[in-house]
Amino acid sequence: MTRYSLFSLAAKAVSGHRGWQRAWRDAAPKAAYDVIIIGGGGHGLATAYYLAKVHGITNVALVEKGWIGGGNAGRNTTIIRSNYMLPGNEPFYEWSMKLWEGLEQELNYNAMVSQRGVLNLAHTDAQRDGYARRGNAMRLHGVEAELLDLDAVRRHAPFLNFDNARFPIKAGLLQGRGGTARHDAVNWGYARAASALGVDIIQNCAVTGFLTDAGGAITGVETSRGPIRAGKVGMSVAGHSSQVAAMADLRLPIESHALQAFVSEALKPIIPGVITFGAGHFYISQSDKGGLVFGGDIDGYNSYAQRGNMPTVEDVCEGGMALMPMIGRARLLRSWGGIMDMTMDGSPIIDHAPIPGLYLNAGWCYGGFKATPAAGWCFAHLLATDAPHETATAYRLDRFATGHLIDEKGQGAQPNLH
Repeated sequence: MTRYSLFSLAAKAVSGHRGWQRAWRDAAPKAAYDVIIIGGGGHGLATAYYLAKVHGITNVALVEKGWIGGGNAGRNTTIIRSNYMLPGNEPFYEWSMKLWEGLEQELNYNAMVSQRGVLNLAHTDAQRDGYARRGNAMRLHGVEAELLDLDAVRRHAPFLNFDNARFPIKAGLLQGRGGTARHDAVNWGYARAASALGVDIIQNCAVTGFLTDAGGAITGVETSRGPIRAGKVGMSVAGHSSQVAAMADLRLPIESHALQAFVSEALKPIIPGVITFGAGHFYISQSDKGGLVFGGDIDGYNSYAQRGNMPTVEDVCEGGMALMPMIGRARLLRSWGGIMDMTMDGSPIIDHAPIPGLYLNAGWCYGGFKATPAAGWCFAHLLATDAPHETATAYRLDRFATGHLIDEKGQGAQPNLH
């Protein structure tokens, strides 16, 4: 793996950044592989890496219709956390947090993992009690959690609106190990590491259909660059899960919605970590470049467009102003939208498809980015062993038929106010 000295970095900058080596191989598709992974986002790349690193399966093709980092991986608000409550979710997201904590050393890549804390604010007595319950559930799973009273919240974030009579701040639940990571750098790090282990990363290669045998089992994919055969095909395409599954005549319990995010001009450091507004769907942090990164709830209609609508923009801005009026003085730099694949219970699917040879990683709702390491680890385990990983046993596709739901609403920033 190439390393650069400060002198060589400066020399390349003076030369106009010519002569850099590729971070990963620009592979051409072969006729067949042991495993094909559809989708070059964080989950697909992490799956490819752990297949090679943990399970020794290197005859793997990762096919991406665009370029690495061009999808949802670069269209989120970069938050990482494991402050879930239900048994089906908490062990999985805590495993993801542990993988985040060692990720930069694992990949030898600066993913800018910053554990500055995640603070969820409570605005009613019932909401405070709900956070106490969630915090206790976290601690029962061995995850640290701290319930802050009003004075502690004021010390943590003195710039909040503590005089708001309509949405008074009562308390807060703090996970100190939560924080943020650089979204596209995570993709680049996994891509480089997977490629170095022999995985073929094939960009600009759109899947247009599936290859099947006489019995209907999946045996590969049709692509814009020709057919590619494989023993197993894993689908990890985020908001486009329903569209890709439809090519195999499979209907998933998923709806796709746009989720908008925003960033302000660069400001001096002010936000200590991640803060969520409990009386509305608003969450905010500050990037390493100084911009305030914030977002809200999904747009309330199905869409595959990577843009949003004005009513949601207004709702997010209203939430920000109610929480911290000083945000009104910051100039908005840009906004964008990502496509969320929303399941009926707000929790994901990591499972065999009902079609032999096809495997699903879908339905991540609000939890996609923060789940990246564990989703890749568990999906790789499923593809390699045909058995679910111990932390992902609840993420069965058939739970919607059997009633074994994990109804945590994706654990977005806004719990019920009661």
